[in-house]
Amino acid sequence: PFRLLVALGGDVAGALAFLPTGEHPPKAATGEPEPLDDAALAALIDRLPRVPMLAGEGGARLSLAGAQSKLPVVLVGGKVAVPLPSQPSTHLIKPEPDRFPGLAANEAFCLALARAVGLDAVDAEWRGASGRPYLLVTRYDRAAADDTVQRLNQEDFAQALGVPSNRKYAAEGGPVFRDCFTLLRDAAARPAVEVLKLVDAAIFNVIIGNADAHAKNFNLLRQEGGGSPIVLAPLYDLVSTVMWAELSPRFAMTFGGAATLEQLEAKHFDRFATDAGVAAPFVRRRASQLAEAVVDAIGRGLKVPRLDDQ
Repeated sequence: PFRLLVALGGDVAGALAFLPTGEHPPKAATGEPEPLDDAALAALIDRLPRVPMLAGEGGARLSLAGAQSKLPVVLVGGKVAVPLPSQPSTHLIKPEPDRFPGLAANEAFCLALARAVGLDAVDAEWRGASGRPYLLVTRYDRAAADDTVQRLNQEDFAQALGVPSNRKYAAEGGPVFRDCFTLLRDAAARPAVEVLKLVDAAIFNVIIGNADAHAKNFNLLRQEGGGSPIVLAPLYDLVSTVMWAELSPRFAMTFGGAATLEQLEAKHFDRFATDAGVAAPFVRRRASQLAEAVVDAIGRGLKVPRLDDQ
């Protein structure tokens, strides 16, 4: 991990930057980086599997967790550019992975669906460069004001609970929903509001068939300013994992005791309500409302934000 931080720790998730001993943070970047044309961006996307986050290529030092290839970038006049040294990235590129073709498109749809039914999810746009489709995601841990970008502090639930990433799944000893709701009540400035947002998120993941909603896919976010309140971060990494037979059907965190979508029954919603510390009638009613809203949004022809026709 420390060798990775030496190579990539200059622009990680949240507000921290990690530099080798004796190396000082570079001065704030001046000017703007040169936007990439389609050919250059396509070539960069093709290099990502071999050179994650452009490690070792000089310039920006970037690091993000997750199984998918990602590249933190900035937008200059609406076009993608690699950040200058010390410049905070503002967006993420997530190309289609070779192993799971269609995954990025799936995420684009699920994020748009979440926003369509009123959930707080990250903004994302479907784009393409010389035939290489990718998802452009706006980072929620950045705040722009007066031509400057501020890094915002965040912790995923596993970090906040002191659980290493190799135990992020409940079956491996990681957090369960009861732990997550307890954490949120302890940390959030407005626990009642944030708890209901997490209830919605858990139900929505069940509706779309996302079995990979583990503790590192939920985050605490401190809004602008050191004394600002902590909230549940916008939802991200929303994917209908049931679309791929080779992916595990087991929920990363059991839902009211149900380990898979096929096991789910009405009683599990009541048990989930107990884990969440909210009333069972509310959870049943909310699950029905969200399911109806999802069906309605799809029936009306859900539109995924996109730059071009790819």
